[in-house]
Amino acid sequence: MCRTSCVLLLVLGAAGGQAPVADASDLAPFDGDWLVEEVGRKAGVFLSDEGRSLVMTNGIVSRTWRLAPNAACVSMRALRTGASLLRAVRPEARLVLDGEPIDVGGLIGQPNHAYLLPEWLEQMKPDPGAMPFVGYEVLKPRERFLWKRVRHHAPDAAWPPRGIALRLDFARDGVKVSVFYELYDGVPVFSKWLTVTNARERGIEIDRVTTEILAVVEHSNPVEHRAGVPLPKPTSLHVETDYAMGGFNHEHANRWMNFWRTDPQYGTQVNYARQMPCLLEVSPMRGPDVILPPGETFTSFRTFELVRDGGDRERRSLAVRRMYRTVAPWVTENPLILHVVSTREDVVKRAIDQAAECGFEMVSLSFGSGLNMENVDEAYLDRIKGLVDHANARGVHLGGYSLLSSRRIGGGNDVVSPDGEKPAHGSCPALTSPWGQEYFKKLRAFFERTGFLQFTHDGSYPGDFDVTARPPLQRGLEDSQWAQWNVICDFYRWLRGRGVYLRVPDYYYLQGSSECGMGYREVNWSLPRAQQVVHTRQNIFDGTWSKTPSMGWMFVPLTQYHGGGAAATIEPLDKHLEHYRRMIDSNLGLGVQAVYRGHRLYDTSRVRDMVKERVGWFKEHRHILESDVVHGRRADGQDVDWMLHVNPRLAVKGMLVVYNPLERQVTRELRVNVYYTGLRDRVRATPENGQARELVVSRDFSVRVSVTVPAGGMTWVKLSGS
Repeated sequence: MCRTSCVLLLVLGAAGGQAPVADASDLAPFDGDWLVEEVGRKAGVFLSDEGRSLVMTNGIVSRTWRLAPNAACVSMRALRTGASLLRAVRPEARLVLDGEPIDVGGLIGQPNHAYLLPEWLEQMKPDPGAMPFVGYEVLKPRERFLWKRVRHHAPDAAWPPRGIALRLDFARDGVKVSVFYELYDGVPVFSKWLTVTNARERGIEIDRVTTEILAVVEHSNPVEHRAGVPLPKPTSLHVETDYAMGGFNHEHANRWMNFWRTDPQYGTQVNYARQMPCLLEVSPMRGPDVILPPGETFTSFRTFELVRDGGDRERRSLAVRRMYRTVAPWVTENPLILHVVSTREDVVKRAIDQAAECGFEMVSLSFGSGLNMENVDEAYLDRIKGLVDHANARGVHLGGYSLLSSRRIGGGNDVVSPDGEKPAHGSCPALTSPWGQEYFKKLRAFFERTGFLQFTHDGSYPGDFDVTARPPLQRGLEDSQWAQWNVICDFYRWLRGRGVYLRVPDYYYLQGSSECGMGYREVNWSLPRAQQVVHTRQNIFDGTWSKTPSMGWMFVPLTQYHGGGAAATIEPLDKHLEHYRRMIDSNLGLGVQAVYRGHRLYDTSRVRDMVKERVGWFKEHRHILESDVVHGRRADGQDVDWMLHVNPRLAVKGMLVVYNPLERQVTRELRVNVYYTGLRDRVRATPENGQARELVVSRDFSVRVSVTVPAGGMTWVKLSGS
């Protein structure tokens, strides 16, 4: 008892921001659906259990730590269902310092690791070898880096995210570890990271860092484990990190992390071989292997944990998309961009003028344009600056393209892979090499000198390991990924702080990128035009399961791309006006921007008028069109395909967009689920012709919507309260 009391006095005395004692209302679950209704409650941290525990909650999820005899996470719950995600106690983190492993916090002595009873906590002890808890502080979330807002974004975007933060401090033998948590208002998302501070008189080698260890309730309990039948991982948590690279989706880009492992302490599991993957350990595959000098602090990557509350694929997808909007709100920037394949002054200025006239907001000097951002010649920079000034005067942002990975530099400047491995793109410059450092120096100078406000960085760093020592930034294999990741992320964060719109064909969203490819096969843009239209809507349907509409770019080949000749391209634009319209509608109608790649947006006045009209329609309905989508019928060229934009926070809470791939006009009655619009009982449906009608919502939250769609065309219906 004395031990517990003394620890609590130390904790309370050390905390600069105190947690208030919880009352029943602080810990009560939100009585509603956070994806549809405003939660109202703010995230908070509270003392409970007579001061022996801290609870972080926002009414949707909660996480609880026992503070003595050592700090340990003892509960993590989805409050909508009441489900407990955890079955056992584990350390808060684990480090390897100077070759010696050390746990941070935690308790030992749990009699059964299948579940955790509160009374067991009274008997559990601190691990004598673990770093002890010394205090906590309640904080507010801070911005991870500057987001300079210079263009349209979602009206409710907030940075830093609204919520609460908590720091748990641990210390031993001149080393202090602070474990940070954030929980955000209105979403079941935690963020976690740690810092290590060296108060010793000599440097410390941080060999390995494991920032999260959770003994999670398993997905299922198969008795056997048979070859060729994988054991399922838990689905109660969606886990990502900002240490993501080398992929177009979060699974591939986070393959360096998020390791679901077997749990050797879980002796009572049903699986006889004890092979169930039910222990989450978030740690890099190698490294970071950092030497931390005396008096300095190391900061880890961040982990983001979305707590699932069950549901079908659509609900799970919407939850992920809401998470991105919260923790990386710059992804809601969604400018219309013309990608120009020339740097000739007359061509670029004409493209800028056409973009301004038609309502496009950005021009990018695309791959194949001849732009060289590594050119530091003053005359060249002056010429590009003149183009930027021309664009700015017309309200258009100008930017361009640079290639990094897949280049071979030579002279010892390329990544040298470990035995049995190879670079993701065939070859890759080492970012920590002399060439790599000079490359980023030139790019920074280019942006400062010209005022570019858009950047397409092709072949970004994909996570390649490098066995070469490259002092002072890189010691060798074990720290090579960590060092190069920091180089690229520092650059991206710097760009975001300048207001640069960042397009990267990789998963750098959490480091400042706004856009990655939606997911398409590049050579498909050499197919006949009619096939491209179907592929466009298929790609968007598939890509928006994991991305918001604004997170993924598509492609519209105004000029030839990957072959295909005249049958594949839109130029001359006037000759293929209707196809051009269909491609614009197939993208903008689903809230998606595309790489409109060529020399111009129009070649005749009627093409100009069409582009202006379609862009004007998009901007008139922009907020709902850029909202998330509910997937209806995937395009197959056989009948109508459709998707439903939903946003219960807007006056127009839904927009049904329907496409007809057939060569004849069709009328269809569609059964549309409006649950995620927040509309109940009755819906006011306003079609394209403006003749509103009232629809009755069925018990399954569906309405019957009759639509007539012209041959090869599109129609739409706005949904609002009656």
